[in-house]
Amino acid sequence: DVRADEMLHDELTSLDCVGEYASEERAEIVDCGDGLSVAVDPLDGSSNLVTNNPVGVIVGVYDAPLPCAGTNLVGAAYDVFGPLTTLVVADGDGSVTEYVVKDGEIQDARDLTLPEPTVYGFGGGVEDWTDGFADFAEEVERELKLRYGGAMVGDINQVMHKGGMFAYPALEDRPEGKLRLVFEGAPMAYIVESAGGASSDGEKSLLEKEPDGVHDRTPVHVGNEPLIERLEESV
Repeated sequence: DVRADEMLHDELTSLDCVGEYASEERAEIVDCGDGLSVAVDPLDGSSNLVTNNPVGVIVGVYDAPLPCAGTNLVGAAYDVFGPLTTLVVADGDGSVTEYVVKDGEIQDARDLTLPEPTVYGFGGGVEDWTDGFADFAEEVERELKLRYGGAMVGDINQVMHKGGMFAYPALEDRPEGKLRLVFEGAPMAYIVESAGGASSDGEKSLLEKEPDGVHDRTPVHVGNEPLIERLEESV
């Protein structure tokens, strides 16, 4: 995590267009001049390293000082380091593009939109779910196939390709959830919504949620809009 943060810090803060750099690995925001604010999860799913499962990077680009709501996002992206290295980008034009990268070069590109739902992945201990979410999950389990790998980028990438829903919900002992809004929730919501999907903290779009601090956490639910609407009715 620390090495990934150092690499991203060095590359991104050297860009003239970047004015702020914020990372899950840093307590404070780095002021590097005038320009856009960039928030990164440098190595999402790092616990997967020991089992050789996918990890990745999440990047959110904001046109306002951090912390701020996802309505200020002008772009977002995530990498998946798996059998292939892929980069999924929403650059503000209302579309999402997946790039295959090899040896630092783009080999292929295609547009992504969410297909009809087929998979789901829900995090947090089942015993810690709220009653409302547990009831909702029981319904979803009868309809969709479980795909959960322990890295948000990999689990949401499944949803982007196969349709469905990813969630790390509010827990009984952790109502604020686990995932960080500025670094993870809002950027991934921006990508999913740009691909025709929806997001929610349980009540409203993650993009509308105003953080008090850059490390604020939130319940995260993203996927096909009908599933998100049902989720909000349940919790």
